[in-house]
Amino acid sequence: MNIRLNKMLGSKLAAWVSAIAVVAVLGSAVAAVAQDAAPAAPAAPAADAAMAPAAAPADATAPAAGAPAAAPTQEAKENPYGIEHMLKNGDFVNRSTFTILVLMSAGSWYITIMRLIDQTILMRQAVTAQKSFWAAGSLKEGLAKLEPNSAFRALVTDGLKAAEHHDGKLTDQIDLNEWVSMSLQRATDAISYRLQGGVAFLASVGSTAPFVGLFGTVWGILNALIAIGVAGQVSIDRVAGPLGEALIMTAIGLIVAVPAVLGYNMVVRRNKVALERVRNFSADIHAVLLAGGARRA
Repeated sequence: MNIRLNKMLGSKLAAWVSAIAVVAVLGSAVAAVAQDAAPAAPAAPAADAAMAPAAAPADATAPAAGAPAAAPTQEAKENPYGIEHMLKNGDFVNRSTFTILVLMSAGSWYITIMRLIDQTILMRQAVTAQKSFWAAGSLKEGLAKLEPNSAFRALVTDGLKAAEHHDGKLTDQIDLNEWVSMSLQRATDAISYRLQGGVAFLASVGSTAPFVGLFGTVWGILNALIAIGVAGQVSIDRVAGPLGEALIMTAIGLIVAVPAVLGYNMVVRRNKVALERVRNFSADIHAVLLAGGARRA
């Protein structure tokens, strides 16, 4: 039994020794294979070096390190709170108020320019009448020296008609002095009416244009506050933009009113000077007619 047990232990021990030997041999073989494969790792830089020249031309277009970078282009942004935005997004009241202010401005400029032209022409006619008319030998001869469309020619014509037709008619019941005076006064008033045409419009524009612009501002502020309340958010862009846009109407009203007031004052002052010359000429014609100059050949 002991002999048989020893044989069995010996055989098992031999088997374990042989297994350990096999494992050792396999481990040494694996280590040898690993050492043989390790030198192949440096081949990767060679592949990278081969690919580097191909990538180099792609970077050739890049700017040099010291070269200044190109300035970024900035696109022009549209003002979201200007007059154009107001007209596009405004309601009927805003557009109507703006249209009224534009018409008032155009009318005031037109009237101012036309009245200044009329006054200049009248002053030139006064100078001509002063130089040529009174140098004539009679009223009819002096009448021929005046321009056909001259206001002073109309005065002389009305005066002559008043003096010549005061014979055997209902006008005989009126004194000649009064009849000639009335005729010359009517002619002077006609000239005055022509010079004062549109002056009342200038006064109206100068006094009402700021309030029309203020109405547009109040309406714009009301709409802005309603929009802010509906949005439920209060920020500087939601408040400053719409309110500033609404104030444009007040600025437009002032731009319309100031030239109208200046034009009104200028026209009125020049009218006084021009009409004073007309009245003086009318008084001189009245004196000549009563002195019998109307019947001179």
